[in-house]
Amino acid sequence: MFGKTKNKKKEQDLDRFFGDRNYRKKMSSKNRKQKWSFSFILTIIVAVFFVVTGYLVYLAQSLPSLSELENPKIEEATKIYSDNGELIDKFFLKNRTKVTYKDIPKDMINALVATEDRKFFSHWGVDLQRIAQALIKNIISFRLKKEGASTITQQLAGNLYLNRKEMTFNRKLREAMTAVQIERTYTKEEILTYYLNTVYFGKGAYGIEAAANTYFSKTSRDLSLDECALLVSLLKSPTNYDPIEYPENAKNRRMIVLNAMYEEKYITKEVMESVGNGPVRVAYNQQEITNESSAPEFTEYVRQLMQDKAEKYGFDLYRDGLKVYTTLDTRFQRHADDAVKEQMKSYQKSFNSYWNWKNNKDILDSDLEKFIKASDAYRKAPTDNDKKKIFESMKNNRAIIDSVKSLATTIQVGFVVMNPKTGEIKAMVGANPYTRTKYGLNHVTQVKRQPGSSFKPFVYAVAVNNGYSPGYMISNDPLSVNMGGKMWTPKGGGTGGMMSMREAIMKSINVVAVRTAMEIAPIDKVIDLAHKMGVKSELPNFLSLALGVGEVTPLEMTNAFGTFANEGIWVEPIAITKIEDRNGNIIEQVVPETREVLSEETAYIMSDMMEGVVNSGTAASVRQFFHRPAAGKTGTSQNYTDAWFIGYTPQFVAGCWLGFDDARIKFGGAYGQGGKAAAPIWGRFMKLLYSDENFDFPVQYFLMPDNVTEASVCTVTGLLSNSSCPSTMDLINKKLTNRKCTMTHEFKDSLASSPISIDKAED
Repeated sequence: MFGKTKNKKKEQDLDRFFGDRNYRKKMSSKNRKQKWSFSFILTIIVAVFFVVTGYLVYLAQSLPSLSELENPKIEEATKIYSDNGELIDKFFLKNRTKVTYKDIPKDMINALVATEDRKFFSHWGVDLQRIAQALIKNIISFRLKKEGASTITQQLAGNLYLNRKEMTFNRKLREAMTAVQIERTYTKEEILTYYLNTVYFGKGAYGIEAAANTYFSKTSRDLSLDECALLVSLLKSPTNYDPIEYPENAKNRRMIVLNAMYEEKYITKEVMESVGNGPVRVAYNQQEITNESSAPEFTEYVRQLMQDKAEKYGFDLYRDGLKVYTTLDTRFQRHADDAVKEQMKSYQKSFNSYWNWKNNKDILDSDLEKFIKASDAYRKAPTDNDKKKIFESMKNNRAIIDSVKSLATTIQVGFVVMNPKTGEIKAMVGANPYTRTKYGLNHVTQVKRQPGSSFKPFVYAVAVNNGYSPGYMISNDPLSVNMGGKMWTPKGGGTGGMMSMREAIMKSINVVAVRTAMEIAPIDKVIDLAHKMGVKSELPNFLSLALGVGEVTPLEMTNAFGTFANEGIWVEPIAITKIEDRNGNIIEQVVPETREVLSEETAYIMSDMMEGVVNSGTAASVRQFFHRPAAGKTGTSQNYTDAWFIGYTPQFVAGCWLGFDDARIKFGGAYGQGGKAAAPIWGRFMKLLYSDENFDFPVQYFLMPDNVTEASVCTVTGLLSNSSCPSTMDLINKKLTNRKCTMTHEFKDSLASSPISIDKAED
């Protein structure tokens, strides 16, 4: 019935089409419109297809390559290790330490997956169902804040490869496409490991290892369930859920994480309630947070050395996760800090009671001007008129004036300890421990000052090296020298009579040191020897150099004295022993340069002479603290500006300088002498070091070489004593072989006519 009706209607339409002209036109027009609409829609579909395809191709071109996916370069902090295996500092833009999957607790994996991506182990990088649900929720709620739908893999793609500043829609598409690539390249375990090594946990901590150290002062493998849940809580917002700033927020968010773990059957309800209702416990690692080093001047010195090596080896110091093994021993460092602090407690008070700003207004005005012009407010002032107003305002600010006074009169310290046989720097205090600031001046390596009398050993070493005995007698009569038209009269000594070199160095007699340089140790030879022994600074070729008028660093002086301790062998000072990349491959193994500078005999004789300085000379204050064999020399520059002591045992050499950043400020009294200001720090340090139960340093003496002997010398003539000499002393001297002296040719004539006590050798 239905078929007949349909056929009848079709026949009527045909009759009408052929019999009615208007109907025929109408139908033709309708057919044309239908064809045009179909063509238009088809064209639109094809166009959209090509546009979308082209857009996806465009996005795909900027995706990371397969090689990048297979070898992702995660920014990682460079770690600085002490010689005894402690982590002492990190260099980073992002504080991150990479760990392996086996170092990540199972609770951390479970907490992360339950909270961030429950289908992680089953999806292929993108969770379409989750995206659809999030889209519906956003539409229904009309919220600006969007429901998150990114998987862990998508988040990893964003953390590792993609530009966070890019337009959201583009970035989300790239994120999804990259996530699919990642899933095809990595296993699920590798994805979780990469994610937990890159994600940000707040407080400057990137990655689970840095976070564990920052928040709980432990490694990631030791994290508890409570701690894992708290760290996962931070992923949503490290600021809002900061357990210190907002402990209640952190606790509530932690419960959400624990509940998610319960829903996924990772933990029981009892465990969830027990842990969730407990207090939020953290153990902040302040050093990790602030990147404070236990040896800040030393690690800054290492950083500078590493920066110099970066161009040579092509590494990025702040991103490449290097491991730098250094020479510093944290036990030495603690003793060095303690020794300096103990001296500074009373010593700063002594200076404060002496110094009077009323008599030094010019220094205050100068330092105040320097401080103001270095301030941000002054430097950023837009006009000269603004600068002038700021200057006048700050100049009369009592708080600023007091701050400048305090900074200017703070006693600064440069103390460094080395192993003279290896060149290794074992400890470094480059500033006053009570007032040090990060990236402040390192007074061991960056500040040059006159060493005063601590330079005299180079003068006497030249004399001894050329065959003169410690008993060689030199005049102590008053002395005036024409220095370029000006008469110079060295102070210190000049009381008349003759004095041996040994006694002169022990009592630090200036006149005798100058006469030694004039008569038997020319200044050009002294300069040459000082440079060979490790003093790199330029030295003035003036007679006054015998009293230490050249400017040097404490590291240079300490290194040079190490040559005496090391039997005449100079060893280059080193702070780094080895550099490795993040995979443990050695980039550089440091081997210090060495050279023989002095004969073994000369080095020993100088050590013997400087033992007298410590035992009964200007450094006798050392014996209040330390009683093992030791040698050294004090130094006090003009008007008590700088105080020095460089000393050594057969095992270690250490140098100490005290002074002020503004060299116009002076100690102004005998308490500013090297023997009273610097030597006690050295003595305290050695006492702490040699009594440390962590070490077992045997008692060692300076070993006398075969070519040195002890002889009785007449104190009147300086010659070998005989029965007619009224007074004698026992001194060590170089032996003569076949009656020939080891002196240079230019000194032979002077020796023939000068009294010299050198032991007679058998024919």
